[in-house]
Amino acid sequence: MPDNHQAQLDELDREIILATQSGLPLTPQPYHTVAEQVGCSTDEVMSRMQRMLDDGIIRRIGAVPNHYTLGFRGNGMTVWDVPDEKVRECGQKIGALDYVSHAYHRPRHPPEWNYNLFAMVHGKDRDEVMIKVEKIAELLGADNRGHEVLFSSKILKKTGLRLGGGPN
Repeated sequence: MPDNHQAQLDELDREIILATQSGLPLTPQPYHTVAEQVGCSTDEVMSRMQRMLDDGIIRRIGAVPNHYTLGFRGNGMTVWDVPDEKVRECGQKIGALDYVSHAYHRPRHPPEWNYNLFAMVHGKDRDEVMIKVEKIAELLGADNRGHEVLFSSKILKKTGLRLGGGPN
């Protein structure tokens, strides 16, 4: 977190961050649960979280499904070489597919790495992912100048920056 954001956080903001940094509580009313934990109203929790989101202190609030638990074990990060002037258009096409959880632009690093569009493709197994990758290649047509699929070899715990003093 940049230093200029430090001054914007008071003790209640820090308590809200500590209470939510490992995820919102899995309860019917998660903001109510957080409010009870930190000793303020639900409206206060939601308004402070929105302010921190607007200020860039919190980057996003969203669901993060565990694809492995859901039975999707063939997950592959696809990397695509598409024309730079079409990367946004191609990314939107790919990102709209129901078997792609996210697609994003990344810089090329030629000559070793010529790919500029990444997309996570989910399937029950690697064969299913490869079939879906071929569908993406067809969708992109001539804009697909090359691609690869990088399959995971391990499940890594993904976490962002954590404030000290809270659950890890």
